[in-house]
Amino acid sequence: MSGDPGADGPGPGYAVVVPTLVRDTLADCLAALAAANGPAPDEIVLVDDRPGPDAGPDALEHPLTVLGDLRERTVVLRSGGRGPAAARNTGIRAVASPWTVFLDDDVQVGPHWCEQLIQDLAEAAPDTAAVQGVIAVPLPGERRPTDWERGTAGLARARWIAADMAYRTGVLEEFGGFDERFTRAFREDADLALRVLDAGWRIRRGRRTTRHPVRPAARWASLGQQRGNADDALMRRLHGPDWWAKAVAPRGRIRRHAAITGAGAAALALAAAGRRRAAGVAGLGWAAGTAEYAWARIAPGPRTRDEVTTMLVTSALIPPAATWHRLSGLWRHRGAPAWRELAATSPAEAVRPARPANAVQGPSPGLSPS
Repeated sequence: MSGDPGADGPGPGYAVVVPTLVRDTLADCLAALAAANGPAPDEIVLVDDRPGPDAGPDALEHPLTVLGDLRERTVVLRSGGRGPAAARNTGIRAVASPWTVFLDDDVQVGPHWCEQLIQDLAEAAPDTAAVQGVIAVPLPGERRPTDWERGTAGLARARWIAADMAYRTGVLEEFGGFDERFTRAFREDADLALRVLDAGWRIRRGRRTTRHPVRPAARWASLGQQRGNADDALMRRLHGPDWWAKAVAPRGRIRRHAAITGAGAAALALAAAGRRRAAGVAGLGWAAGTAEYAWARIAPGPRTRDEVTTMLVTSALIPPAATWHRLSGLWRHRGAPAWRELAATSPAEAVRPARPANAVQGPSPGLSPS
């Protein structure tokens, strides 16, 4: 990578913002950025989103070392463990460059990423608010992918994901950045994109490519993912019942999950009331729905003993978990007004909660802001 911003040729200035929980993948992410050919970023803002007691500086020593000369233009901020949306907003407030590029800490930019990014930004029309990178998810070639691997592979087809997304910094400031009510890495990027598109801006796909390896996950990780159903409830409140179509997002199985959960609950209630025949009918409905869901997840996978066992157990647990999170999300966000109603007043203040006084702390020792 060139040592100075724009040294390899004229181009738009840009900053790179990386929110992180300081996972093992961070060093590879920063090493790939440092090795990429092309004009270097004006600044790198690394936002440590670990909760206070866990945010010791020692864990950052190795990842920062791999940056080489770029370490001099890197600043480390802390966002207090409030989620990736809040972490990115913390980074935005520190950026002075005309473009802000978001990278997740588990991706690896390609070898020519910097020069391709400059080309993407230079080709952006005046009404283009953002340019999305191309995400590539490497999958095993010797076997069928697991359920978790197939889920990660879906990122390659997703619209507007912040794993590699460049926004005009002025647009981010105009719209108040990311909505911090999205506390997980889910839907916060689609929400921002829909708000920007609703206002008449465009978002295009660029040419630069970034790898998103499939990271290891706990056996029951799919259960934890069901918390995203609460975020879907917030999306419905903000963008209307047709937000799925606007965001070109898969609708998912929430209706089937609710039906399966209802059948199971009815079977238990009827059995407790002594209505065995009716309970049996409801139980058959629950079993049929669960079996269909399990097979839909097992059939395209490797069908190993561990994978089949995991799919059978989680397929029984996911429908009630998904239904619970959807209902809790509907209740929690029942008073959230639609985005267009808020946009009529002040879009920037409408979605960004007030920043806590200690949300951003200064650069870590040994680092200097660009």
